[in-house]
Amino acid sequence: MKRTTIAVMLTVALAGTSIAVNANDWKEGANDAWLDGKAETTLLLNGNLNSFDIETDVKNGKVILTGKVGSEVDKALAGELIENLDGVKSVDNKLTVVANERRRVKKDYDNKGSGLTDAKVATVVKTRLLFESETSGTNIDVEVKDGVVMLKGEVNSDSEKDLAEAIAKKTNDVKRVDNQLTVAKNY
Repeated sequence: MKRTTIAVMLTVALAGTSIAVNANDWKEGANDAWLDGKAETTLLLNGNLNSFDIETDVKNGKVILTGKVGSEVDKALAGELIENLDGVKSVDNKLTVVANERRRVKKDYDNKGSGLTDAKVATVVKTRLLFESETSGTNIDVEVKDGVVMLKGEVNSDSEKDLAEAIAKKTNDVKRVDNQLTVAKNY
């Protein structure tokens, strides 16, 4: 009788352990899938990168970037954009620079790289506004020149206007925010 009881207890313990392990695997997988979608969306929304040539893969919060880009600047931009996403633990940037790759480059890129910084800031701010549930990010235009962020568009409340400004101010490389958002009049 003791052997049967011990065997049953051991079987239950092992079954419970495998269920707990599978539940954790499922949660990790769901989180990784969510991060992967967030990373792909961020790259897609950036006007300076050809996101169709960049692949993302996420494992335990680590994002692996593979594919090809047209310059070292594009490679660095892709890595920084993903690195700034909430939930990303690290980025393994394995992008390959291909010299003949067609790419779109903003006219205001200069030798100092301020164009890259402005483009990066604009993309990071816009992405954060889009992912923030309390802002209508699609109604907010973001322009950046020499580290000054200009917010334009219409929002639903003063608190949404203030939140958009706070998000912009908390972004790296932002010197100042010019908040020109208007609050919609609800009649």
